[in-house]
Amino acid sequence: MNSIHDLGGMHGLGAIAAETNEPPFHEPWEGRAAGILEVMTFPAGFTVDRFRYLRETLRPDLYLTQSYYEQWLYIAEQALLEAGMIAPDELAAGRVAPGGDRRDDAMRAGTVWGFLHDRGNSARDLPAAPRFASGQQVRARNVQPVGHTRLPRYARGKTGHVIRLHGGHVLPDASAHGGGECPQHLYTVAFAARELWGEAAHARDTIHLDLWESYLEPA
Repeated sequence: MNSIHDLGGMHGLGAIAAETNEPPFHEPWEGRAAGILEVMTFPAGFTVDRFRYLRETLRPDLYLTQSYYEQWLYIAEQALLEAGMIAPDELAAGRVAPGGDRRDDAMRAGTVWGFLHDRGNSARDLPAAPRFASGQQVRARNVQPVGHTRLPRYARGKTGHVIRLHGGHVLPDASAHGGGECPQHLYTVAFAARELWGEAAHARDTIHLDLWESYLEPA
């Protein structure tokens, strides 16, 4: 998505302030929010790609100022509102509307471990052979998608070479918008830092990106 949410390589934001000995959570509520969102009942068919896309629907000013787990709570709210699992007035009040039906589809304790460790495998078998081979020069396509994508702006139109083939994987661009899995071959592509950032970048630095086949073209 072309917006403030694609921060990689964007100028003018200053250096990243790395926190020494950063704790997993800065406030107790963050740990609680993380736990709830890991095992909450999301709408049927909800995917990690839809999760990421909903985060990208945050207003730019909020995206830049909210903490990580504030954004997670926003995602959960939007997912439940979209599916009609909660109503806006219930969200505002923080409780079920008077006379509303009480849900009974919460995840049970005995299923949490399997859910956390067995979900999320995006690998899929593909009948077609990969279009690109290890060592081949490729160019990231210069496209301007209006929805979710895993192709960062700073790599578009830039040339690198394939260093690894990962087989077929679910295409995030389709999965995020309810378009099915549409699996494609996935590659790790190496880009010289100077190809991406210009002569100011260190000559020995390389950036590795995992990119789907439709993101690439022969160089």
